[in-house]
Amino acid sequence: MRTQVAIIGAGPAGLVLSHLLYLEGIESVVLERRDREYVERRVRAGVLEQGTVDLLRQMGVAERLDREGLVHRGIILRVEGEDHRIALSDLTDGRAITVYGQQEVVKDLIKARLETGGQILFEVEDVSLHDITSSEPVVRFRHEGKQHELRCDVIAGCDGSHGVSRPTIPDGVLTTYERVYPFAWLGILAAAPPSTDELIYAYHERGFALHSLRSPQISRLYVQVRPDEDIANWPDERVWEELHLRLARDGWSLTEGPVLEKGITTMRSFLIEPMQYGRLFLAGDAAHIVPATGAKGLNLAVADVKVLAEALVSWFRTGSTDLLERYSDTCLRRVWRAEYFSWWMTSMLHQNWDADPFERRLQLAQLRYVCTSRAAATSLAENYVGMALV
Repeated sequence: MRTQVAIIGAGPAGLVLSHLLYLEGIESVVLERRDREYVERRVRAGVLEQGTVDLLRQMGVAERLDREGLVHRGIILRVEGEDHRIALSDLTDGRAITVYGQQEVVKDLIKARLETGGQILFEVEDVSLHDITSSEPVVRFRHEGKQHELRCDVIAGCDGSHGVSRPTIPDGVLTTYERVYPFAWLGILAAAPPSTDELIYAYHERGFALHSLRSPQISRLYVQVRPDEDIANWPDERVWEELHLRLARDGWSLTEGPVLEKGITTMRSFLIEPMQYGRLFLAGDAAHIVPATGAKGLNLAVADVKVLAEALVSWFRTGSTDLLERYSDTCLRRVWRAEYFSWWMTSMLHQNWDADPFERRLQLAQLRYVCTSRAAATSLAENYVGMALV
């Protein structure tokens, strides 16, 4: 087999890259270890930055997004039972966020790729990357019981934090930066109409809570727990009880419903430098992870592959390697900004139960400043809706 770009992973990063390349007449093959049904049902992020939405529209894959996505022009900071609205659009010249599940984005992209003749191979096994510093890298894998060898010009590693792409890079090449936080989120997906039109980030002495949504019928809710918490200790009744306590506000009530999914997500920051080695380019979670508080994961992945697609188009058309050589540096400027914002939001809103009272007073001082200062609120809004994809 031969293609121009071999893409490992059929998540948002790999699929957006494949379609961007298709629009420029560049061939690619996407290899995914899971089956199509699993990929299209995998619930992950749900908040799209303005730049992500704009790019999906430019790609021609936003018809359903525009019809079903929920545009939010503000978020609520609920501090000790009082609401403070951060008017995202008013503070950012009309920019907004759109709530639209990652699995829905993936469905739209898979449909678009297959309708345009794109190659996506699902249930691929034993993937290994070879000759990544040569002019013709090779990807070996097994598919439908047969061994295959895919030769290409470039490999894009879009296969997440547990994929094969990053470990292929030799020891000593990458520098790793990591921060593990002393808390996690216990999240539920509930068949309950959202109790609010905008996301609520709640600071509470019992721990952080988040009220989000996925549709007019489905709510996504989280409570802060310890990283080593056993989910067996959290029956549905206890989750709802804690949500009622942490989200409490006079004149407001939380709507309950059957719990469809439940899980615990640890909070950590992770990234590697550089994001490239030879003809292998990493994107998305293969290169960096952010705490979920800032809603940046999917958006960073899309930003990465937009940069990579533009660099590959330039190289294939002109032979210039300038943009490819700068790929990592270009992406990392945005990544570090997102890491900082996610760390800041996480540190400001969560209870560190092992910290002294001094830290809690600092948190409250910061929250009050954000809630009362237009300058501070504008900084939060600009980062939350995302900087323009350039």
